[in-house]
Amino acid sequence: MDFSLPHSLEVLERTPEVLHRMLHGISEDWTSPNEGEGTWSVFDVVGHLIHGDKTDWLVRTRIILSDQNTKTFDPFDRFAQFETSKGKTLDQLLHEFRELRQVNIERLRKLNITEADLAKTGIHPTFGTVTLRQLLATWVVHDLNHIAQISRIMAKQYTEEVGPWIDFLRILKS
Repeated sequence: MDFSLPHSLEVLERTPEVLHRMLHGISEDWTSPNEGEGTWSVFDVVGHLIHGDKTDWLVRTRIILSDQNTKTFDPFDRFAQFETSKGKTLDQLLHEFRELRQVNIERLRKLNITEADLAKTGIHPTFGTVTLRQLLATWVVHDLNHIAQISRIMAKQYTEEVGPWIDFLRILKS
């Protein structure tokens, strides 16, 4: 599939609702475990999505679309959620994510991004030159990646419980 902003918005708009339906009111037995040392819990993943919506996607989009001489992105702190989510509940994070994403989608729509805009570039601190098309496509896939990660984290809570069916459950083997 070629990149399409309308198709991208179909996913970006739905992610908060998908997570809300999946996680709202669910016990911490599902959402606080992780997959081992150095991995994230469901709670951590939702916090990470919030941090990205606050500091990454639209900030970098605006840099690319700006008239600035330098289009270099600030590095993204992939672990900021450990501090910024402290003291909050998962339901609070889900609400915050829903509200923030709605605002960000409205802001993205108001940019009236054209095909020419999608070819504009910025400088990523690791990858170098990237296009707006690549950035926005990555936002979509980033959401889908973390939805899959959340499903995997939760599924692994029953790894031992599924018995011989484990052979048919690829999610438990990743």
